Amino acid sequence: MANRRVPSATVLVAANLVPLAGIALFGWDVFAVVFLFWLENVVVGFFNVLRMLWVERGAERMPAAKFAIIPFFVVHYGLFTGVHGVFVFALFGQAASISGFPTVENVIDVIVDYNLWVAVLALVLSHGFSFIRNYVAEQEYRRVTLQQLMAQPYRRVVVLHLTILFGGFLVMALELPAIAVALLVVLKIGVDLRAHLREHRRLQPATASPSSSSLVRGAGDL
Repeated sequence: MANRRVPSATVLVAANLVPLAGIALFGWDVFAVVFLFWLENVVVGFFNVLRMLWVERGAERMPAAKFAIIPFFVVHYGLFTGVHGVFVFALFGQAASISGFPTVENVIDVIVDYNLWVAVLALVLSHGFSFIRNYVAEQEYRRVTLQQLMAQPYRRVVVLHLTILFGGFLVMALELPAIAVALLVVLKIGVDLRAHLREHRRLQPATASPSSSSLVRGAGDL
């Protein structure tokens, strides 16, 4: 099972390396980098809704169950992401003259001003590849419940972005150079990769051999 996770993990790492190119080639500052990490919340939420729509486990394949749970997730996760965006814009957005609640207009303004289109596309492709390869092709949708999917993004996002917010704030407070922002990206890659491997390890088939299970467990514990 470990080798099945290699392609999606590789794409994830590649997408996370794009900000390093942005720092080197376009002089992205800590706000641009942290903004991208925040925007990834939106991408994660979008694909989680697709996962919830795709579930085929027991009674949860019924439209009634999805109709009750999915709108609640959209509202709750949307508010969570919005409040998180307020902190990102308030703490790091002064240089871009952006503060307050993140709107579609100012999100697009940041993407345009910092020329983040390639990075945003990389995020979408990374999570889209994982959705198709792991969730659909590996039939994870048969081994997960709506309740598990409700909680899944929060486990990943909270740990990751508390780390990023603290690290980004430290970079700004100490007025560290671009190399420190690059180290922040590397830190994010490590946390994100660990979360990715652990997330899919929980959904591996029950028939997986002990040796392959141990391999995946070892990868997730790196």
